[in-house]
Amino acid sequence: MISGLAIIMFFIGHVNAGPGTTPNLKQIVIGRCYDYITLVNPSSRYNCEDIWREFEEAVVRRTPCSVRVKDYQRMFRAVPQTLPCDRLLFWSKTRDLMHSYAAVTARFWTLEDTLVGFMFNDLIWCGQQERGRGFDFQSCPEWSTCVTHPVYSLWKRASQNFAAAACGNITVLLNGSIPNAFNRKSMFGSVELDNLNPRMVSHVHIKVIPNLEGPFVESCSKGSIVELLRVLENRGFRWSCTDRDVTLMILQCMKNPQQSSCQTCSTSLLHRKSLYL
Repeated sequence: MISGLAIIMFFIGHVNAGPGTTPNLKQIVIGRCYDYITLVNPSSRYNCEDIWREFEEAVVRRTPCSVRVKDYQRMFRAVPQTLPCDRLLFWSKTRDLMHSYAAVTARFWTLEDTLVGFMFNDLIWCGQQERGRGFDFQSCPEWSTCVTHPVYSLWKRASQNFAAAACGNITVLLNGSIPNAFNRKSMFGSVELDNLNPRMVSHVHIKVIPNLEGPFVESCSKGSIVELLRVLENRGFRWSCTDRDVTLMILQCMKNPQQSSCQTCSTSLLHRKSLYL
């Protein structure tokens, strides 16, 4: 018979547990690395096997909730990367739109365009509870379970590096349909913003974009965006803010053309075109 204590311990051990390490993680990561240096950025020179070894060493030698940012230090030393000025794009709660925007404009670099971001995007990993026994493919803790989560720690370090390398003009996309579009607990609000250097970044372009159907919660003149602008100003950044970016609205309308706001936008663009004919 299983004791009551054993049952309690079983359920405690599974609280906030998520899916396990992504199957075939090693093959995916190394394969993406070769894809990046061969097709995406062929001018780059990296040793993909060395990067994997340093990554694996950082994760499997520690329990799932004890992988610190500094534990990835050797791996990040193996992936130095110079980022282009005037092209970095930051975002929070606008992931799908951000990717569409970057693809259509073809002038932005996101964190996912760096080697580390490209290799580890959308993957999950953690080590076994008993150190040194490899990856746990059955279950990994949720991010909220621990501050030294192995996935969170890697993305935190990658975000720190990405922001610290920013130079010239940068762009930030924020969601105007949610409260706290600028959230101090988000990766942008808690990590990237603090690592931007006002001596290297000449201008911060804020673009607030609500959903076409609303709700219209925040804008450049209300909500948490005002706090963000205050932070930028206090730190000496030059900034601009818009909540009616035409390109972003068109991208949304391409997915949902029946929205009334899309009809208005279309009429406005046709009128503008006729003025130049």
